[in-house]
Amino acid sequence: MPRRSLPTPAPAEPPRATGRGQARARLLRALRQALRVLAVELGTPTTPGTPLFGTVQNPWLRRLPYLVACVFAISLLPTTVTVLTDDYGMSGGPAGGLATAQTVPLLLAVSRPLQAWWVIFAADVMCAVMLLGADRLAGHAWPWPPMVIVGYLALMAALSLRERRRTLIAVWLTTGVVGFLFELFAHAGTAGTWVLLFVLSGVTLLMGATLRERGDAQRKLIEQETISEAERAHRTLLEERTRIARELHDVVAHHMSVITVQADSAPYRISGIPQEAQEEFGSIAATARESLAEMRRLLGVLRSEESERHGGPEKTPQPGLGQLPKLVEGTVRAGVPVELALPEQPVALEPAADLSAYRIVQEALANVVRHAPGAPTRVSVTATADGSWLTVLVVNSAPPAPSAPLETTGTGHGLVGMRERVRLLDGSLDTGPLPDGGFRVAARLPLAAPSPSATPLPAKDS
Repeated sequence: MPRRSLPTPAPAEPPRATGRGQARARLLRALRQALRVLAVELGTPTTPGTPLFGTVQNPWLRRLPYLVACVFAISLLPTTVTVLTDDYGMSGGPAGGLATAQTVPLLLAVSRPLQAWWVIFAADVMCAVMLLGADRLAGHAWPWPPMVIVGYLALMAALSLRERRRTLIAVWLTTGVVGFLFELFAHAGTAGTWVLLFVLSGVTLLMGATLRERGDAQRKLIEQETISEAERAHRTLLEERTRIARELHDVVAHHMSVITVQADSAPYRISGIPQEAQEEFGSIAATARESLAEMRRLLGVLRSEESERHGGPEKTPQPGLGQLPKLVEGTVRAGVPVELALPEQPVALEPAADLSAYRIVQEALANVVRHAPGAPTRVSVTATADGSWLTVLVVNSAPPAPSAPLETTGTGHGLVGMRERVRLLDGSLDTGPLPDGGFRVAARLPLAAPSPSATPLPAKDS
């Protein structure tokens, strides 16, 4: 009979790790992770090669870190050699080498403080190890002699002004751990200094990091304020251009309406027009109507929601030089004595120039009321002899002594609006303070409509 094979016994399972073994494994993993992070932080400097205070405008302040580093290096180098040889009994050669490694890298700390820390800290550790065999160690400070503490604190100050917070914490913990390990091997009778250096280095790092972060916050705030000011100026310019476009809509719409009516009525007003000409007039009228409709849509986009909620679009006629006496009368009632001088003969103005002249005078008088209440003011509107230019001049004297400005700051809309109006008409603007404390606004506007191909003249604003 064939033999029946016996079942092969299953291999015994390995014993499971005990709870203590699992805890030890987790501890080792956490320790390796911490050492890995520590190595990364201590080996990755922030902006290497950039000197401390390198972005400061003052040249003397930029040279200050180099001067401080030179003072520390020059003063600590001979002091360290003397202390190591006379107080600790170390021979001259090793003392000189250690002193050089502990002090000269302070010059490197101006631009590369983390690299300088590696050199100086390694030299300090080597010095502590070599002092263990010194004959005169009893009764002296160990593992960090006094000159080592002074140089290390200077290095911490440079390090705190450059590196990020995690790197500073890594440096501080490394200093404390190495000092604690040295304390385990300390000789009887030595003055332990590892706690002193650990505390002082932590305070120095904390103070330096706080000052650096405060400076960074202030710089970011200044940058944000600069950006906000530029955005505000741009927004003001766009608002003024939108307002001017809304005001000029009526002027352009009037001309487009005239073109439409004339083109539609031409075949009825003029007899004997050929059929081709009638079709051409019809095409002109249709194009004008389409353009007028597009302008109305554009105006609907330009009008703000605020104006639509408060009564809808404006339906009052646009003002001009004819309304200046009424404007001056209202300003006089506000407490500003104003003298108005208009041309003796009527001046034929384009609607855009008439509106712009009125708005310039209006804004200039409003500025007098806000910033120089009670100041005597003269408004003068004159035309050149050849009838090509119109000059609008608003000059106010210094306000009376007891009066104070109603507003010390403005929105910036006034001068921006004036500049945009004269630029639109190829004119010029000159504004600025007067020696007696007053202010001048002088605008020069063309009486004839500017050519479409003309190059706009730059508006002058002083």
